[in-house]
Amino acid sequence: MKFTVLGAGAMGYRYGVLLQEAGNEVEFVDTWKPNVEKVRQQGGVLVSRDHQNTHLVPVKMFYPEEYQGNPDVWVVFTKQMQLADFLKRTAHCFNEQQYVLTCMNGMGHVEKLLQHFKPEKLLAGTALVATVLNGPGNVDFIGARGAGTMNLANYTEKPDEMTHKIVAELKKAQFNPNLTTNYRGTLLAKVVFNSVVNTLCTLFEITMGEFAGYPGADQLSRQLIDEAYDVCERAGIQMLNTRQQELDSVNYVSKVANPLHYPSMYQDMSHDRPTEVDYINGYLVELGRKYHYEAKTHAFLTHLVHLAEHTRQQNLQQAAAKTESSPVVEAEA
Repeated sequence: MKFTVLGAGAMGYRYGVLLQEAGNEVEFVDTWKPNVEKVRQQGGVLVSRDHQNTHLVPVKMFYPEEYQGNPDVWVVFTKQMQLADFLKRTAHCFNEQQYVLTCMNGMGHVEKLLQHFKPEKLLAGTALVATVLNGPGNVDFIGARGAGTMNLANYTEKPDEMTHKIVAELKKAQFNPNLTTNYRGTLLAKVVFNSVVNTLCTLFEITMGEFAGYPGADQLSRQLIDEAYDVCERAGIQMLNTRQQELDSVNYVSKVANPLHYPSMYQDMSHDRPTEVDYINGYLVELGRKYHYEAKTHAFLTHLVHLAEHTRQQNLQQAAAKTESSPVVEAEA
């Protein structure tokens, strides 16, 4: 099968490289020039696992405008705020026969994808897989081979023959896929998970294990999970897990699977990139308001993340202004 990964970031690399290693033809499309040029310069992407065994994996990398491929499946892993531009720049390669699979964080991406792909060709899911982009053309897979799981569902909730073929390739690539027929519940399970772990770890600049090690972690998690589930119940969404199972998932991933991992939101914040909090906690707030429910804790955390972003930008601007205004001192010979 032929896959094309749209968005060669941490997760895009992980899915693309492992699908390629499983025997599929895989190509990558990305817009970040340092990433594209580094891959071309070194002849592939540097891949390590848990900071060890760094090796070069040959991959084919393209800018959207130059890509002319015709994959069976697009695998989409851009940031939420980048997706519309990615799709517009790559639209010349889309056709009605192609399927699209996405496991992006947050909510809002499916509506954008449906502007380019048929509903019956769209699969959306969630991936409990930890990966870090060290820099252009350099990625670190966190966890042993085969670690992590993913849930996915057809947008129509009606799996077809191609769906099962895609799931089979994901299984060969050791993503441990679980195909459901609950589209909204599948996506919201990861949103709720991220609304706890991603947001709190980002605000306090800690790993998932450090968060889970705090004596009051379960109380914090329960408050956010309960509020999120209150929202989803009012919206008529049947969740995949019970509230207790969701808490158990937070604890297992944080304490056992990936205790040393900094979530993707923290990675964005620490590199002074916009976070996806509006598509995670903020999404739950907006969904709640549609059903006359105020998710006050999630609203408060959304503001805190934006305050942290604002403060970092202010500090960067002040540092830059200070550097520009500093007098140049000539050293004596």
